Amino acid sequence: MRTVDRLRMRATVARVFAAAADVERWPDLLPHYRRVRMLERRGDGGLVEMAAWRPFGVVNYPTWWVSEMRIEPRGEETEVTIVHEWAGPRWPLVGGVAADWVIGPVFIHGIASRTLAGIGRHVEAARQRGSGAAGGTI
Repeated sequence: MRTVDRLRMRATVARVFAAAADVERWPDLLPHYRRVRMLERRGDGGLVEMAAWRPFGVVNYPTWWVSEMRIEPRGEETEVTIVHEWAGPRWPLVGGVAADWVIGPVFIHGIASRTLAGIGRHVEAARQRGSGAAGGTI
């Protein structure tokens, strides 16, 4: 299973990278995160271990995963991509179906899209305030 979530943000790559690179502080900015730990830092992103809540109405389901993050400049905007690749659960017959139809689109995409939207709001608000860094919140 492979999911790709992508969002173009109206902020410089430096501002977006500062917010993305400080992933350990995401739980302070993004309420659906329980904890985050950078496993491998690279110039354009890195490998990150994350734990978050996936809301289903009033019930929050705990999740955990490892993600590859990449950040690319696009003129005055920045395109942020989160790629998740997973062999899926080792459940005979239903593992692939569970991964492709539930885990990927419901859990992974549900959390990744919230993450990108939250980081986007943060860096775009910092841009409107005119600050030079990530806005001071992260």
